[in-house]
Amino acid sequence: MQKMSRDAMAKRVAQDIHEGAYVNLGIGLPTMVANYLPADREIFLHSENGLLGMGPAPAPGEEDEDLINAGKQPVTLLTGGAYFHHGDSFAMMRGGHLDICVLGAFQVSATGDLANWHTGAPDAIPAVGGAMDLAIGARQVFVMTDHQTKSGESKIVEQCSYPLTGIGCVNRIYTDLAVIDVTSDGLVVREMVEGLTFEELQRRTAAPLIAAPKEDSK
Repeated sequence: MQKMSRDAMAKRVAQDIHEGAYVNLGIGLPTMVANYLPADREIFLHSENGLLGMGPAPAPGEEDEDLINAGKQPVTLLTGGAYFHHGDSFAMMRGGHLDICVLGAFQVSATGDLANWHTGAPDAIPAVGGAMDLAIGARQVFVMTDHQTKSGESKIVEQCSYPLTGIGCVNRIYTDLAVIDVTSDGLVVREMVEGLTFEELQRRTAAPLIAAPKEDSK
């Protein structure tokens, strides 16, 4: 079994972003999705610091220090893109005007609760940013994260032990091992990396999983 690379994860998430979608890519790993959006789809990328119509990362040497995303990474602006005040940007997020947001996570619960802004550790620096606004404002919330921490603990849990970003907000989880839907019946495994068995995936996951019917899974 070989885990998915971060580029492969980003490419997989990009496949599920539909034509005409307004999308916010969270700080960190989710920003890589911008580089893999299908060229034949018109997708509008939003950044909470006040951009709409963001393009992929610029070529080396072509960075514009005044054109950055919310994570302070250099980006490009597509034809027709716009700048605006961050207050207006947050109004878009809170007002339900985004179809999808892609966020990282420290933990996701079996019922779709999300913890991604603070580990609760005494020396941790809280950095919520716009994550709470995105988690409750976007029509769909995709989580993109490693399946386990560096110490081998599952990031998918029955109940989050870290402070919550949003309650019952996550629709789909993309990890380096699997694609999992959060449903009313539980966590349904739609895809797994080649060579991984359902039993092994369950062993690495701290919440009950449900195998999707074969015709629905890959």
